[in-house]
Amino acid sequence: MGIGLLRPDPTKQPKQHKELILRDSRLEKLAAVLVNYSTQVKPGQLVRIMGPPIAQPALEAVYEQVLRAGAHPLLRMTPPGFDEIFYDLANEEQLKYVSPLAVAEWEQIDATIAIRSASNTKALSGADPKKQALASAARKPISKIFMERSAAVEEPDKDPGVKPLRWVVTIFPSDAHAQDAMMSLRDYEEFFFTAGHLDKDDPVAEWRKLAESQKLVADYLNGKKEIHFTNDAGTDLTVNVEGMRWLSSAGECNFPDGEVFTGPNLKAADGGINGVVHYSFPAVHQGREINDIVLTFEGGKVVDAKASSNEDFLNEMLDQDAGARYGGEIALGTNYQITRYTKNTLFDEKIGGTFHLAVGAGYPETGNTNESGLHWDMMCDMRPGGTVTVDDEVISKDGKFVFDGWPGNG
Repeated sequence: MGIGLLRPDPTKQPKQHKELILRDSRLEKLAAVLVNYSTQVKPGQLVRIMGPPIAQPALEAVYEQVLRAGAHPLLRMTPPGFDEIFYDLANEEQLKYVSPLAVAEWEQIDATIAIRSASNTKALSGADPKKQALASAARKPISKIFMERSAAVEEPDKDPGVKPLRWVVTIFPSDAHAQDAMMSLRDYEEFFFTAGHLDKDDPVAEWRKLAESQKLVADYLNGKKEIHFTNDAGTDLTVNVEGMRWLSSAGECNFPDGEVFTGPNLKAADGGINGVVHYSFPAVHQGREINDIVLTFEGGKVVDAKASSNEDFLNEMLDQDAGARYGGEIALGTNYQITRYTKNTLFDEKIGGTFHLAVGAGYPETGNTNESGLHWDMMCDMRPGGTVTVDDEVISKDGKFVFDGWPGNG
C-alpha cells in the first residue's frame, strides 16, 4: 500500500511532460513560422511532417499547428539505425527499388515539413559508398517530381497540370549537431533560435525584411550574363547565367535561410561553368566528411575532383548518374547573422559572404533542368580576399556587397 502511494498520478503525467518539453515559446514560434509562413498551410490540405524521434518536441509543435490550420497532418517518424541496416543488407535490386507508395505520396501531399536531427551525425560513415550511390541514383524519379512541383509554386501557370508543392526543411538542435559545431548544446540552441529570428517578437517580420534586401540582389542579377568568383585560396570560377532566373530564399524553403540563387546555363556555348573552385569548408554528405575539395569544371561538368579525405566517396557520388557531375545551382549566402561554420549545410550555405555551387539536380524555376538523384551543396568562403564580378562589375569584395542600394551587410 505504501509503495502504491508513490506512483505518479497518471492523469497529471501527460500535462507535466508537455509543459516541460513542448512549451518553450521559441519552439511554438518555430512551428507557427513553418506552418503559416514557410508552407502557408490551408484548411483541407494534406501536410506531411517528417523527422526522427529525437525531434519529437518540434514535431509535436508542428503537428498541433497543422491541425490548428485546419489541415490533415501525415506523420512520418523515422527511427535511427534503419539506414545503416539497409546499406548493410540490401542487395542491388533492393537498392534500386523505389516504392510506388513513396512516389504516390510525393505526388499527392500539398506540403511537406522536414525536421532533421540526429544523435549521431556520422552513423553512415561505414556504409558502402557504391551502395549509397546506387540508392541515391534510384531516387531520381522522386527528385524529378519534387523539383517540378516545387517549381510550380514560383511558376503556377507554366504547366497547369503540375500541382504545386510547398516545402521547408529545418533542424532540431541535438548534442551531435552541437558537437559538430564545437558548441555546447545550450549555445547551439541559442545559435539556432537566433539565426531563425525566433528570439524576436515577430520572426516573420524579420524574414520579410531580409526578403526585401535579398530582392535587391536578385533584381540586380536578373538579366546579367556571367558571374566570376576569385579568392586567395585559388578559386577562379566563371558561371554563365544568361537567361537564367535569380530567386530569393528567405525562410520559405529552408529555415533558417538567407540566399539568392539560380542555375548555371548548361545550354550555353561554353557549357555554363568553367574553372576551378577550392571549397573552403568540409562537405558533409550521408554521414561522411570530405575535406579540401577541389573541383575543376569544363563545359559545365566536373572533369576532376580531388579531396584530402574520402576522395573515393566524392567521386562515387559524382558518378552515380549522368547529371551528377553537372552544376545544378549557384547561390550567394546573405545571412550575416550566421558567421561560423557548423558542419550543417542548412546553416553553412547561408553564411553572409560565401557562395555555394551545387552539383546534381537543378531547380527548374531558375531555368536549369539538370536531372540527378544528387543535389550536393558545397561552400566557398569569399570573406578573406574574395571578389565577385558580374559582367565585369565588382559586386562583392571580401564577402560584402558593394553595389549601390544594398542595405544588408552585417
